[in-house]
Amino acid sequence: VRAFGARPGAGRGVLEDVLGLRSLDGDAWEARGAARGGVIHYDRPSGPGLGGAGTVHHVAWATHPDEQEAWQARVQAAGLGPTPVIDRFYFRSVYFREPSGVLFELATLGPGFAVDEPAEHLGEGLALPPFLEPRRAEIERALTPLPESARAGGVR
Repeated sequence: VRAFGARPGAGRGVLEDVLGLRSLDGDAWEARGAARGGVIHYDRPSGPGLGGAGTVHHVAWATHPDEQEAWQARVQAAGLGPTPVIDRFYFRSVYFREPSGVLFELATLGPGFAVDEPAEHLGEGLALPPFLEPRRAEIERALTPLPESARAGGVR
């Protein structure tokens, strides 16, 4: 992941002491678990950024569902002002900004996308969490249909 921050080093304490990442060099850190991991690199922007299509809103970090409240408390203890736990139906989220301004999300690995449809049928149709169902028609009108070859391995 590449993130832009005018002061990349400002988040060092959060990345290392709060999130437990390992420094790789001056502006890169690694998160490594038993099954997955990744690297976050910070770049200094050449000027003020603009949000919009093609830009990244936040960096998401995976947490086990039973550990999320402990992570939220750890972020709170570091003075980073995390959000309350937000129920997204398929997962739960906590957001906070690290000192260089990058928005981080701590998202649970579950319950997962098979919570409301059989796993063998995932991707065959548009599944929405209950809180978005009232907007289904609006959302469907805004979507561009995928070509047949891109639908759930070509199976409809």
